[in-house]
Amino acid sequence: MSFRHQYVIGDLQGCYGAYQQLLSVLDFDPKQDKLWFTGDLVARGEDSLATLRDVKALCETGAAATVLGNHDLNLLAVWLGATKMKKKDKTAPIFAADDKNELLNWLRHQPLLAYPDAHTVLVHAGIPPHWTIGQAADYARQLEGQLQGSLKQLGRLLPHLYSKSADEWHAGINGFTKMRAIANYLTRMRLCQQDGGLEFTFTSGLDEVIPTGYLPWFDWQVPRERKILFGHWAALKGTIDLPHARALDGGCVWGNYLLAYRLGDGKVITSSAHCPKP
Repeated sequence: MSFRHQYVIGDLQGCYGAYQQLLSVLDFDPKQDKLWFTGDLVARGEDSLATLRDVKALCETGAAATVLGNHDLNLLAVWLGATKMKKKDKTAPIFAADDKNELLNWLRHQPLLAYPDAHTVLVHAGIPPHWTIGQAADYARQLEGQLQGSLKQLGRLLPHLYSKSADEWHAGINGFTKMRAIANYLTRMRLCQQDGGLEFTFTSGLDEVIPTGYLPWFDWQVPRERKILFGHWAALKGTIDLPHARALDGGCVWGNYLLAYRLGDGKVITSSAHCPKP
């Protein structure tokens, strides 16, 4: 299908007001345009329920698509009792909603990696230097198969997706350990080593001291056939724009703004509304 415009929008985090304002700035027409979301549809903004409902409705008409982020996976884990709701999250209205099961069943069927056009690939956090984009897509499909299986299967998986320490990626990795590592790379990664070793504690901007031996995943020099569009790292405020990677989380939920990246010409449009700082 041919679209007038396609936009990739950074983490919404439930910032419904800023999201609606951005759609107005874009003059978004669901009959002519398409939106792609970097994941983390929900969590700390003022109305995660309305945001999730709106994105789901657009996706079901073909006017939008999303990948899953770490907060989306956490929402599923809370739903099935695999973890407790975080104190800072404002997602309780989702679990009180009459359509919660419909919303969350839809959410778990969304991909971890997508191809918005012939030149880009979309993931929430990034792709580590020791994976090709093709490998990342294959690993994403493996985890998606687990997320989209029976609820009993999903209930077995979700408790194993969380660990305070990162797993070492190796040729023999398998089972829940492999699924957790895939989730960590695609939805939680910021800093890593060249062989894929992850560092989970650093969430600051690049003006802070980075732990020795680690670099932002996009700073490792790896040839890429597509530009990686990603969110997740709010402290970057969407300032990273490299030939092979583009940051799109503007940190709206922290008092900054939503960003929309227009495919085709790479123009970035910014919302003029933002969430109040928590």
